[in-house]
Amino acid sequence: MTPRVLLSPPDVGPLEESYVLDALRSGWVAPAGPHLEAFEREVAERVGCGHAVALASGTAGLHLALLAVGAGPGDVVVVPTLTFVATANAAVYTGAEPVFVDCDPATGNVDPDLLHELLRELRTLGRRVAAVLPVDMFGTCADYSRILPICADAEVPVVEDAAEALGATHHGRAAGSFGRAGVLSFNGNKIITTSGGGMLLSDDADLIARCRHLSTQARQPVPHYEHVEVGYNYRLSNVLAALGRAQLHRLDDIVARRRWLREQYAKLFAAVPGVRLLADGDWEANCWLTTVVVDPAVAGWRAADLAAHLAAQDIETRPVWKPMHLQPVFGGARALLTGAAERLFTDGLTLPSGYAMTESQLARVLDGIEQFLKSR
Repeated sequence: MTPRVLLSPPDVGPLEESYVLDALRSGWVAPAGPHLEAFEREVAERVGCGHAVALASGTAGLHLALLAVGAGPGDVVVVPTLTFVATANAAVYTGAEPVFVDCDPATGNVDPDLLHELLRELRTLGRRVAAVLPVDMFGTCADYSRILPICADAEVPVVEDAAEALGATHHGRAAGSFGRAGVLSFNGNKIITTSGGGMLLSDDADLIARCRHLSTQARQPVPHYEHVEVGYNYRLSNVLAALGRAQLHRLDDIVARRRWLREQYAKLFAAVPGVRLLADGDWEANCWLTTVVVDPAVAGWRAADLAAHLAAQDIETRPVWKPMHLQPVFGGARALLTGAAERLFTDGLTLPSGYAMTESQLARVLDGIEQFLKSR
């Protein structure tokens, strides 16, 4: 039976095995250990930040970062409506209210003009905005050259959700290095994986120290277990950090392969009317997932039609994130919208983009798309 072509599966091999085996043989199987410390140092160096703390998930990183910048009950956190739910959930964890803002249809990232308008509106309403949480959608950095000055003028800190963007840059500066803090994800389908995990990065040593303290149940530095505030069990283990270190050594090859895959899709769709690639032309992206956007009025078919055709051939695709303002859990939330995110949700489709996709699997995907296009 021909195996299914997956969207973005993890890829591990002998290098990862050797690192994990070293961690196991060292006896450091508890959360702390030399691989954990090295992983934090190496990721910080790669991103260009002074400090890092490795955590159990990217979501944990967002939560701690928001707490560290002062988000809490009665506050607002501005969140892109086009994102995975973890971005909005992290705001809710602090007791703050997520307020959603629409995206730039060309990239799926936060629309800076709308962000500027929303911050002015919230200030007029007397709401305290604790943070803005831009998301680097599918591995393309948000427009920080515009977002950072807007937020600085409004005196609002930026926490960068770079969960999907390790290896990407914006004007030569690495994803994860923007704002007061940046957060990476090492979930199983991300650019690199620690099975599950994340990293919080910042140049602010005090912020990182605060988050590190909270991530270990806020235990006081005394011989017995002493706690003066509520903390969290958020630290990454030494064994999983070893896996991450091996993956990090392969990052450049992984990004190069995913960029090459996007080029193949770009060539295939170049002459197809009504179809474009999301963030097309941004070669600073890490191309975590390649997304096509279909204008059904021009193309004569819908993104869902292509998805159904590929599914019948056991090829996995996925719609673009369902906007947060359409999620039942956030029904009635304040939002500044243009309809751009809703159109991308309806008209966008993410295609198999995994580093480990073989030549024969890629041929299956491309042939499947060509068959669909010819039938139309």
